[in-house]
Amino acid sequence: MRDATKSVHHPKISEEGYAALGVPTHRASTIVFPDAEAYATRSQRDLDGYSYGLHGTPTQRVLEAQLSGLENGLKTVILPSGQAAIAVVLLSCLRPGDHVLVADNAYPPVIGLCRNFLEPRGIAWSVFEPGIGAGIEGDVRDNTRLIWMESPGSTTMEIEDVPAITAIAKRRGILTGIDNTWATPLLFKPLDHGVDFSMQALTKYPGGHSDLLMGSVSVNELELRKALRDTMRMLGFGVSPDAVQLVLRGMETMAVRLAHVGRVAGEIAAELESRGVGPVLFPALASSPGHAIWKRDFTGASGLFSVVLPAAHEARLDAALNGLRYFAIGASWGGTRSLIAPMSVKTSRQMPHPHKDRIILRVNIGVEDPSDLREDLDGFFTALAG
Repeated sequence: MRDATKSVHHPKISEEGYAALGVPTHRASTIVFPDAEAYATRSQRDLDGYSYGLHGTPTQRVLEAQLSGLENGLKTVILPSGQAAIAVVLLSCLRPGDHVLVADNAYPPVIGLCRNFLEPRGIAWSVFEPGIGAGIEGDVRDNTRLIWMESPGSTTMEIEDVPAITAIAKRRGILTGIDNTWATPLLFKPLDHGVDFSMQALTKYPGGHSDLLMGSVSVNELELRKALRDTMRMLGFGVSPDAVQLVLRGMETMAVRLAHVGRVAGEIAAELESRGVGPVLFPALASSPGHAIWKRDFTGASGLFSVVLPAAHEARLDAALNGLRYFAIGASWGGTRSLIAPMSVKTSRQMPHPHKDRIILRVNIGVEDPSDLREDLDGFFTALAG
């Protein structure tokens, strides 16, 4: 072997006696095969096998299996973002002539996907009121193929009666999916409540450090997994093994982080409600929409809540935000840093809503000292009140 070849071909070494706690990061575009026959029959490998790096390496398979275990699911697929995960669910189920029902409190880009991509391609969509429960049967059409839920909903935090909705869907032969990012499977397990597709943005609590983008979908039927993977393959969706490694590391502390931020968020949300800063939207509060369902179906709360800004305070919002010391101003949530983001649902909500014309402050509680966060919020709301 000449020097140029020695530079390219790595020597084999013994790994005897080596063991570590971390999951190895397997990076690959090319997957090599032991012989010509194995390469020629690579398309016959099952979906858990390896044929090309885009479709997963052992690092990704570990994350898929770990999420399936948490979800009480059979299989999980990993995608480049939460929105990509939602899009693949919809595209794997829906065909021209079908209809999809979407919760009116869903992540706004879902409505954009329906209006700007599905509708021009002959797929009908409509929204349902998040608190409708079993009444959703009145919104179901003969061609309804999928019901998409989000509980609690983006920004406005309504809890949906998932068991009631899935019962109607199963009786009518309709598939169901849910965005479970707020709760994660640690606090709510959608598949146990009859949902077909349990999606979460791994960007948030599983990743946990505001430095990656990823989504997942877990299912209990192999045919649904195959439909998801086929759609991913056609669209060329894959994820970076390095980002997968970050999620695997983040998940090791997810239960501890969720317990902490859920407790602190509950305390601060209750304090703000008592202070009268404006309506506080947090499922663990008795005043929040769907609280009784949350208490029945969930095992806890995470660290995200919203505060509806009184109209009289809007003019002082920018100055109050600029005075924050520990809370950062930014989109997304679920990381170690506390965040505040002014939101509006005016253009995303299709149905009447009591806070549709208001600015809603979305508050993400991080893992800083709660006393520092309280001091920061006290100054913030004092500045808002003038």
